Amino acid sequence: MVVDKPSGLVVHRSAGARDVPALLQLARDATGGAHLFPVHRLDRGASGVLVLARTPEAARALHEQFEDGAADKRYLALVRGEPPHAGVIDHPIPRREDGPRVPAVTEYRCLETVTVPFRDRAGVERAQRYSLVEARPRTGRLHQVRRHLKHAGHPLVGDVNHGRVEHNRWCRDQYGLDRLALHAAALAFDHPATGARVRFEAPLPPDLREPLARMGFRV
Repeated sequence: MVVDKPSGLVVHRSAGARDVPALLQLARDATGGAHLFPVHRLDRGASGVLVLARTPEAARALHEQFEDGAADKRYLALVRGEPPHAGVIDHPIPRREDGPRVPAVTEYRCLETVTVPFRDRAGVERAQRYSLVEARPRTGRLHQVRRHLKHAGHPLVGDVNHGRVEHNRWCRDQYGLDRLALHAAALAFDHPATGARVRFEAPLPPDLREPLARMGFRV
């Protein structure tokens, strides 16, 4: 089962989110109570393509593709600054919270950069560049795209853990961007039953597309 997850929706309930709707439960309700297995993660603030398996066997087969890079994932991210036109970030990060660092690789390319006015914490106005980046993680690690782009010096806008408060606030107040600027735009993998290569895409949702357009991006 493939769904287009909106920003703000958790995939499954946890200790810190027991009283909010969870995508996994909503998907089960939509399929008449079928048991579903999450294959990979999407942060609560992120949106886009998410895969759920309907059997444990399919979940294992798909999970292996996500772990070893056989699945092709394409994310769109709004970042601070202007990255190089294209590059590869090869930097170890944990596979899960409090776990050891393991190899992790993300390919990226800068799609477009805009320059907009920005007022810093001291009230000084200056020009600030923001870029729309396509990221293709080749491994499946916890918060990989967010961690890697921060490591490269270009943190995501709207990221409360790895970004900058003043940029998050500025983009919210000036452009209406009140979410993590990360969207899982496309996903391709080998179907666990047939072996055929399948691909799914999710368009930019209004809560991300409209703020990007206000900033001057051609979306």
